[in-house]
Amino acid sequence: MTVTVRYWAAIRAAAGVADEQVEAATLADLLTEIRSRHADSDRFSDVLDICSILVSEVPVGAREPADVTLADGDVVELLPPFAGG
Repeated sequence: MTVTVRYWAAIRAAAGVADEQVEAATLADLLTEIRSRHADSDRFSDVLDICSILVSEVPVGAREPADVTLADGDVVELLPPFAGG
């Protein structure tokens, strides 16, 4: 399945890109792939660990990533905690 990963705020800065295409059947596969792609970033993995994740606008929450299946065309959004005012 080809899905789009969208990075927001600090995870975007750590990745160095706003979005990218990833081939993955589950969220666990996707997380493994993007960790590999951005292994040269000092902060990527640490920021990823604290991100909220949405798959096609549905929060993943505490579900096990291996149990979250992805469909072709899904959009996975990675949202680190951020403050605003």
